[in-house]
Amino acid sequence: MRASPNMKPALETLRAAISRLEGHTNRRRSVLPFGVREIDSRLPGGGLALGALHEVAGGGNDALHGAAAGQFVAGIAARTRGKVLWIVTRQDVFGPALKQAGLSGRRVIYVEAVSEADVLACFEEGLRHGGLGAVVADVARLSMTASRRLQLAAETSGALGLAIRRWRRQTEAADFGQPTASATRWRVSVLPSVGLPVPGVGRPRWLLELIRARAGECADFEVEACDAKGRLAYSRGLAGGLALPAALANRPDQEAAGARRARA
Repeated sequence: MRASPNMKPALETLRAAISRLEGHTNRRRSVLPFGVREIDSRLPGGGLALGALHEVAGGGNDALHGAAAGQFVAGIAARTRGKVLWIVTRQDVFGPALKQAGLSGRRVIYVEAVSEADVLACFEEGLRHGGLGAVVADVARLSMTASRRLQLAAETSGALGLAIRRWRRQTEAADFGQPTASATRWRVSVLPSVGLPVPGVGRPRWLLELIRARAGECADFEVEACDAKGRLAYSRGLAGGLALPAALANRPDQEAAGARRARA
């Protein structure tokens, strides 16, 4: 049944009350677009919400080491401004891989925590700080209470929170199905790279699954991995799925180009 004009003010009031109870504000939230229409159109506001918490996990065997998930997150963080706080419990973050996804090591501040509780505490403090481009943390378990605190901290400062869900045992990955307060939830699985006309290895490809999007739509995308600007590139669509015509090519390493200009 279509709402009558007399009912609309009451409906708007009710929506505003629900939003306040959920801890949301009425201000328009800024977003970070991926630059790919088929992905951005599935996200409210046309991009990844800033001032929010987002979860990313690897698919298959990548659920344990999170290599593709880490590069996907690095590409997102690379497109923000300011320093990036990266919180880990294991010393296995490979700097050159982050740089390949556009995230310079000069922008990253690493924090090694000894426990999950310390990770969550540093994560929350980093989000409340408000002076960072993004806050990234390796998180195995994420309860509704913990995720709610992180989401509220991100909303308060407007910071971008990125939780990389990694586990030490495959059976622990079932925790990824538990509800949280995150704005979006992603899973990144590695696909075979496209063959080249000459000997060599083609650009990495991912199956990017948007498992949950608050006020948005779930979808699967087949993309090429982040380039040196942190952007996804063209890849043919899944059978019956979406083709992603992102005409973004690999760009030269900006740090190396800057160094060459300085020497000249």
